[in-house]
Amino acid sequence: MKTVSAREAKTRFGELLDTMQREPVLVTKNNRPVGIMISIKDASDTLIPELFMEKENGYEEWFAAKVTASLDAVNTGTETLTEHDQAMDRVWERVVARAKPAPR
Repeated sequence: MKTVSAREAKTRFGELLDTMQREPVLVTKNNRPVGIMISIKDASDTLIPELFMEKENGYEEWFAAKVTASLDAVNTGTETLTEHDQAMDRVWERVVARAKPAPR
């Protein structure tokens, strides 16, 4: 990861835009980290997009209802929890199945 001072970032901003396409750029002020520059592609792999996405009207209520219903189902014994690794294995199996070309 490249590290630059805030002053250097100001004077070399265009160059740093190119650099951050290859690697994150840490910006410091008074020798303390104050920010990081990353590409949109790198940001898409984080929760950053969630912070800026506009939610549709009623999303929060819908989400709260889904969570409540799930917790109720677990608490009453009608549903069980799945270990994280097992859940990720299932997700991966679905991704692989969808990626396979359809038979001709």
